[in-house]
Amino acid sequence: MKTIVFLLEEPSAQDALQSLLPAILPPDVRPEYLLFEGKQDLEKRLVRRIRGWLTPDSVFVVLRDQDSGDCGVIKEKLTALCREAGKPETVVRIACRTLESWFVGDWDSVSMAFNQPKLASLKRKAIYQDPDRLGNPVIELRKVIPDYQKRDGARRISQHLDPARNRSRSFQVFIEAVMRLSGVEQ
Repeated sequence: MKTIVFLLEEPSAQDALQSLLPAILPPDVRPEYLLFEGKQDLEKRLVRRIRGWLTPDSVFVVLRDQDSGDCGVIKEKLTALCREAGKPETVVRIACRTLESWFVGDWDSVSMAFNQPKLASLKRKAIYQDPDRLGNPVIELRKVIPDYQKRDGARRISQHLDPARNRSRSFQVFIEAVMRLSGVEQ
């Protein structure tokens, strides 16, 4: 059995992947999650955690939010850490700007998750055509769901995410990488 190990900066990313991946991974691929306490902790402990991983037939994916940083600089720094850990083939993916861009990229999923059918119509608004360019997608979610909470939202929305309709390019690139690692042709 192949294992894909996801190195994640925050609990909401794990919540999202635990809801999303069962629907898209083949049964012979097992996801594992290594959770860190923020970006700095991820960067500080990534090398040691990868080097210490003992499960055979494992591949690694690092997922981190871009926030206000430079995507290329962040990715290069994480890639260098993976090389230092002896796993240069590790896939590094950056959620542009934040994980919530993936949710705003699929308003149908938000609509289903919160049982608010009218939210699906937001997909037609120009501002949401390229969700990776939004400054703060959490604010966009809170405009329509005032009590939106990151972890609850991640669990609820991710189980409905559809890669075929999601407008977030960073989500598409992440899914393509995971499918490639799991041996699924797209």
